[in-house]
Parts: sequence; structure tokens; C-alpha cells
Amino acid sequence: MELTMKRGKYFGIFAMLLCAVLSLGQSGRAQAAQPDLSRLTGVWRGQMDGLPAVTLVVTDEGGSLSGAVLFYLHMRKMVNYPVTSTPGLPEPMFGMNFDGTALTFQVSHRRAHPPGTLSDPPVTFTLTLTGANQAEFVNRSDRSPALIMVRSDY
Repeated sequence: MELTMKRGKYFGIFAMLLCAVLSLGQSGRAQAAQPDLSRLTGVWRGQMDGLPAVTLVVTDEGGSLSGAVLFYLHMRKMVNYPVTSTPGLPEPMFGMNFDGTALTFQVSHRRAHPPGTLSDPPVTFTLTLTGANQAEFVNRSDRSPALIMVRSDY
């Protein structure tokens, strides 16, 4: 009986989704082609000197992009010690815009690290797809060199 109830629930959800899709297709308005988000969504990782440097998580929640970025601090305890990588806190990405090739987004400067002033503007980044599961990550606010990123599924 429980299995039958689960099947009925899933069938109801499927029927509602099918009706929603069909009603969208019936409107007389031409709809703009949406970029393929499957190439973008997932976990993107970038390394510097063989250590984690940046991790991005990009999701597509019902056609709307969302995500978070995690930066790592690279440091040495002493001059001749090896460099270590320590993760910071994940920060939400906002103002996300994907044109089919490049994702541009912003991160709060105030929350990423202490600002020079309380009115410091957000920091802008671009993730440009360069191949299958590869991209270049650039901080557009300070014109830093590109970091190679590799995508994996969640």
C-alpha cells in the first residue's frame, strides 16, 4: 500500500510538471533561448602550487543560478616551512549572469575580508568556460592572472 501511495505521489508531481511545461510552450510569445547550464553547474576547483586555492559550487535551482565560493589562504608558518592551504568561510555569489560561455558574479568585499571602509564595493569575478569541464577564473576587480579551474559533478 505504501508503494502505491509513493507511485501516486510521483505520478501527480510528474503530471503537474508536464502541464507546466506544456502551458509554457503554448504561449504565443517567442521565448529567448536559455544557455545550456549543464556545462556550468557543479563543483569547480582551482589550485595554486598544487594546493587548493578556490572552490566554486554552482547550482541551477529551477532555471535560476545560485552558488557559493570558498577561498583558501596560502601561508607558511616560518620562512623555510612548506606552504599550507587553509579554507576560509564560504561566501554567497550574487549578481550571477551566464551568457553561455562566461559566468560573471560578485562576492561581498566586506564579508570576504575586512574592508578598507564599510562602503567597499563588491568584488567581481568571471569564470570563462574554455573546454569540457575546464574554465579560467579571473578576479576582474584587481586584474589578477587567470586560475585554471576543473569541474566535477556534485
